[in-house]
Amino acid sequence: MSEEILINVTPRETRVAIVENGMLQEVQIERVGKQGLVGNIFKGCVSKVMPGMDAAFVDIGLPKAAFIHSSDVAYLPKSSRTRQVESSGQSPDEGSAQPHGESITNLLHEGQQLLVQVVKDQLGTKGARLTTSITVPSRYMVLLPYSNDVRLSARIEDPEERTRLTELAKSLLDTSNADCGCILRTAAEGVDEDDLKRDLKFLLNLWETIVEKVIRVSSVDQVYSDLPLAVRALRDLSIEDVGIIRIDSRFTYEAVKEFSQRLVPEIADRITHYSENRPLFDLYSIEDELQKSLQRKVTLKSGGHLIFDQTEAMTTIDVNTGGFVGHRNLEETIYKTNLEAAQAIARQLRLRNLGGIIIIDFIDMEDEEHKRQVLRIFEKSLAKDRARSQVCEVSPLGLVEMTRKRTRESLQHVLCEPCFSCGGRGYIKTAETVCFELFREILREALQYETNELLVLASQPVVDLLLDQESTSLAELEDYIGKTIKLQVESLYSQEQFDVVPL
Repeated sequence: MSEEILINVTPRETRVAIVENGMLQEVQIERVGKQGLVGNIFKGCVSKVMPGMDAAFVDIGLPKAAFIHSSDVAYLPKSSRTRQVESSGQSPDEGSAQPHGESITNLLHEGQQLLVQVVKDQLGTKGARLTTSITVPSRYMVLLPYSNDVRLSARIEDPEERTRLTELAKSLLDTSNADCGCILRTAAEGVDEDDLKRDLKFLLNLWETIVEKVIRVSSVDQVYSDLPLAVRALRDLSIEDVGIIRIDSRFTYEAVKEFSQRLVPEIADRITHYSENRPLFDLYSIEDELQKSLQRKVTLKSGGHLIFDQTEAMTTIDVNTGGFVGHRNLEETIYKTNLEAAQAIARQLRLRNLGGIIIIDFIDMEDEEHKRQVLRIFEKSLAKDRARSQVCEVSPLGLVEMTRKRTRESLQHVLCEPCFSCGGRGYIKTAETVCFELFREILREALQYETNELLVLASQPVVDLLLDQESTSLAELEDYIGKTIKLQVESLYSQEQFDVVPL
C-alpha cells in the first residue's frame, strides 16, 4: 500500500487528505474559528453533579459545559493523586478518585477543581466529553502521568517485539525516575533505545511544563493544546506506508519539516513543498470526492448503490443492486454486490468520519458461506482504518450492527448545516399542504380581526397553486369570510413559510 499525504493550507483552514493507491481515503479539516479540542487538557471546575445520569458537568471555559461520566473519573494511585490535586490547588481529599463503579456523588462535588482532558469534541447539542485519565502523546509513546502501567498498541503483533519494547520501556521509566507509565504506539515497532529515550525525555519535559502552568493559572483555563493539524497528522502517521507528503504552504512546510527532523527524522526527506499552479487538492480529484462524500447516494462500479442516512442516534446504510443484473443467478448477483459494497462502506466510513452506532442493511443472502465472506471482507477493509471499530455477526434480520469510535464531528457536520427550508428533516411540506394550512389560518385571522382585507405572504410555488388549482377554493373562502384576500410573493420565504396580515 502506497500512501500520499496532501496538506492544503489557507489562512483560515487546514485540510489533510490521505490518498492510497490514487484513491482518497480520509480527510481531516481544521478551521481557525472551530478547532478541535480532542487531546487538550484543562483545569476545570465541576459546575453540576447529576446523580441520575451518574455524571457531572464541568466548566472548562467553553460556552457549553463539558460532560464527564463516573467511569471516566479514573482511579489514581495515591502519590499521583496527590501530585495532581496539589498542582490544581486542591487538598488530596478533594481530588481523591475511587475505582470504577463508585457513584458520581462519591467522586465529585460542585465547585471541585480537577485536571481533565477532552476525549470527544462537542457533537451537535452535546458538550465535550472529558476524562481524568490524562495522556500526552508523542511519536512513539503516549505518557500516562497518573498510571504506572506499560502498555502496547494491539497492532504490534510479534511476541518477541512486544516483550522487547515492554522491557525497554520499563527500564527507561526506571532510569528516568518517572513516577508514570506509557503506551508504546504502533510506530514504536522496531525502534531502538535511543529514539525511545529521546521520546520519553520530550514527554517528561512537556508534562513538567503542563504541571507548572496548572499551578499558575486561574481556576478554569486551558493548560495544554494538541499540535496543529498539519503537524499532528505527521506525528500519527504509519511511516512505512507513506510515500510522499506534499504541502502547498511554504510556512507550514518549514514548520512540519522542522518537527520531522526533530521527532520523525526518517520521514523528513519525503516532505515536499508543492508550488505548482494547479491547486493541490485537484490532484486525484479530491475536491470532487469531497462533494460526493456529502451525498446520500454512493454509486458502485457494478451498477448497485449505497444510501447513507446520518441521524443523531445512528447511521444507517442500505445496499441496493440498482442496475446490476449479473450474469448467472440472483444469489450470485447479490453476493457480488455485497462484496463490493463491503469495501466501499469501509472506505466511506473513514472518509465521512462516521462514528457511533452504524447499521448496515446488506442485500439478503441465502448462502451462509456468502454471509461469512462478505463479513470477512468488510472486517479486512476496516483494518486500514485508524479509528477503532467493532462489528457484530449478521443478525436474524440480515443486518450488520457495528460501532466506530467517534471523537470528532463527521465530515457532514464540519462542512454543512441543517437545511434552511426543511430544518434538517430532509423533506418539506408540499405546496398543496401549505395551501390548506393557509386556508385554516385565514379563517382564524378573519374571526379574530375586524378588517375588510387580508394579505397573504407566501413563496412562489404556493401563490402559483392558489391562483391556479386552488383558485376556486380561494374564491369560496372569500365569500365565506366576507373579506378580500390579496396574495403577495415573498422570494425569501421557503415553501413552508407564510404569513396572513390583516389590512
